[in-house]
Amino acid sequence: MRPIFNWQRLIGPLVGFVSVGFLLTTIWRHGHQVLELAPDQQGWALLLLGVAATVAAQWFNGLAWWALLNWLRSPLPLIEVLLLFMRTNIYKYLPGGIWHQAGRLRWLKQRGVGARRALLAVLLDPLLMLLAALCLLPLGGLQGGLGLLSPFALLLLRPRWLNPLLERLLLSKRALLNLSGEVESDELKQDQALLSSPWAALLLQFPFLLLRFGGFACCIVCFSSINSLGIGLWLAAFALAWLVGLVVPGAPGGIGVFELVFLARLHGSLPEAELLAVVISYRLISVVAELLTAAAAQLDQPITIRSQ
Repeated sequence: MRPIFNWQRLIGPLVGFVSVGFLLTTIWRHGHQVLELAPDQQGWALLLLGVAATVAAQWFNGLAWWALLNWLRSPLPLIEVLLLFMRTNIYKYLPGGIWHQAGRLRWLKQRGVGARRALLAVLLDPLLMLLAALCLLPLGGLQGGLGLLSPFALLLLRPRWLNPLLERLLLSKRALLNLSGEVESDELKQDQALLSSPWAALLLQFPFLLLRFGGFACCIVCFSSINSLGIGLWLAAFALAWLVGLVVPGAPGGIGVFELVFLARLHGSLPEAELLAVVISYRLISVVAELLTAAAAQLDQPITIRSQ
């Protein structure tokens, strides 16, 4: 088992290094062409609008997590959940890429949520984001059958398939429970089989992704044109790159992986300098938006506590 563990620890940094290295090489080759696409006054206004859309997307993401907690019968105050979600979201850029999940798990356990339900809330959130992104892929056409088959991933939400999947995830992530080898028998027996599907939480992931794409679309209009490929293909390429960056271990926050997949998906469709300008500007506005939401949530926390 020890060699497998070592490979699991090495593959993430290796993928991240290769992805970032490829991105930097591409920027080096086309850097002067990217600089020629510097935004004008209208372009800067579009980028600011992209930041606003990405900020709004984060709130919908937090709202979806709150709905997921309610589905797991662990209701908590909406404002507290949103503020916690925003504060911890920026932790995904730390090495390891799991600290935002660890922070949420620790907070849920402090609020009295059972270990099993807390871990389910942390593990189901990215799964729902993944399924929502897969449902957007058909907007880009068949894409070799991917656009036709991807919506069938929603079948994973059927309890007969969701429960075994979650048991495997819980087993693999048991270290996050911090039980030191002990099993909380009552907690583990409770809700052993989920009898419904988290449809409300899933539906809230769609405005989250569409708002994120809205921020991305601002970058497209700034450096290229939506009409050059059609909004459906742009959206499908964005969704594919985003979901791969979500699930593939690599650099923290999907840096490098998202950009690599997007450039590979649209390679040859447009000048590479335009695509580079779009993904680089989007990465910048994403980080700025997440920093702003985290800072606002941190400042809001003492006010919320005093009001309560």
